[in-house]
Amino acid sequence: MNVRTAECLFFRSRGLIRSVPASVRHRTDQTAPDSSEKTRFIPAPTSKYDWIGPPDRLSNLRPIIYHIPENETQLQRKLRHLRQDTEDWNHEFWTRQNITFSKEKEEYIQSQLEEKGLTEKDENGIKQKLSSEEMAAFYKTFLDKNYDKHAAYNKEWYRRNFTITTLMARVTLQNFWRTVTGQARSKGKSTTTS
Repeated sequence: MNVRTAECLFFRSRGLIRSVPASVRHRTDQTAPDSSEKTRFIPAPTSKYDWIGPPDRLSNLRPIIYHIPENETQLQRKLRHLRQDTEDWNHEFWTRQNITFSKEKEEYIQSQLEEKGLTEKDENGIKQKLSSEEMAAFYKTFLDKNYDKHAAYNKEWYRRNFTITTLMARVTLQNFWRTVTGQARSKGKSTTTS
């Protein structure tokens, strides 16, 4: 196990990253957050990695604090902002979707129990459950009803990921070019004529 993995496991096990507000994720400077913000942990300015928090309780997605390189180029900044915007968009979609799903599922269970003449809990106080066949009918109905929404989400998700992948390739080429030209300059400077 490398040091980076150990650090992530340590902070995840301690629950030091609760949720990461947008104001922290979009910060371009390394100042301390306001005391009103929810997170209790911010990576050190010397950190060279993205930091990933525990799953959000509503969206089930892990928030990310993106590393900001010291000499971030315009292209790198554009990539980081697009990644962050995509993460925020994804988080909002799945938060809404999961809340809607849970609400409709509970309503369906209640209506099915009422049709059977049952209460929410049995005589022992244990919550009543429906069979997997009965729940399958709900899942199919929910997916059919949300088909257009999921298709639009997938289309936008693929478009965003293609753009992110293209920008990542451009950043990699830019970094490669800077490395090659930097080495060429240093070789030219070190050469002396006698």
